Amino acid sequence: MRLVDELVEVVEPALPLITEWAANAELSVEILPPSSNCGDVLVELQVTTRSVLGAIAYGTGGILVDGGWLRMLGSGHPKLTRNIAMWNTGRSNGFCLVADDAVGGFFALNGGAFGDDLGSVYYLAPDTLEWENLGVGHAAFTQWAFTKQLHTFYAEMRWPGWEEDVGNLPGDQCLNFYPFLWSEQGSAQTSFRRPVPVDEQYAFNTAPGQ
Repeated sequence: MRLVDELVEVVEPALPLITEWAANAELSVEILPPSSNCGDVLVELQVTTRSVLGAIAYGTGGILVDGGWLRMLGSGHPKLTRNIAMWNTGRSNGFCLVADDAVGGFFALNGGAFGDDLGSVYYLAPDTLEWENLGVGHAAFTQWAFTKQLHTFYAEMRWPGWEEDVGNLPGDQCLNFYPFLWSEQGSAQTSFRRPVPVDEQYAFNTAPGQ
């Protein structure tokens, strides 16, 4: 178990790179200040701040993209109280949950659960309830999320007025749809929407038999 001093990269930290990506982003990107327990979060993850994952975990409280549509987990903040270490406890096995979205989708780094492509980002899609390989690592995923390619990715998941709905949604809630998005009748445009805790939606999406 490496201590925090061994994990904090001084020579080549990734946070300045993330900050540069955010400054040049095509979408709104809010980097939340880190919490006071950021060192504990980093130790729990056992990754260095030379990695984008470690830099977000230690150097931010999380990152809100596109008005809070996408939430990247860091060390926790009042706008996003879940920290990445706490969030993965008891929820992940062979992968690391790194981000989620307002419509109940979840992003994870493969640690072996999904195959041999370790470090690849997978997406648990709310309209299929299947883990889909995005074919990129975490750093590339972070860069991608700051671009308008995010709009293309979610083209079928948005509805008129989504900006206001998501803007009023806390970072620890997402929208639950009925009929469910994965059902034949389900649609992000026509299904009834209601806010629910993210942990409740994750448990529902990953329940056996879903």
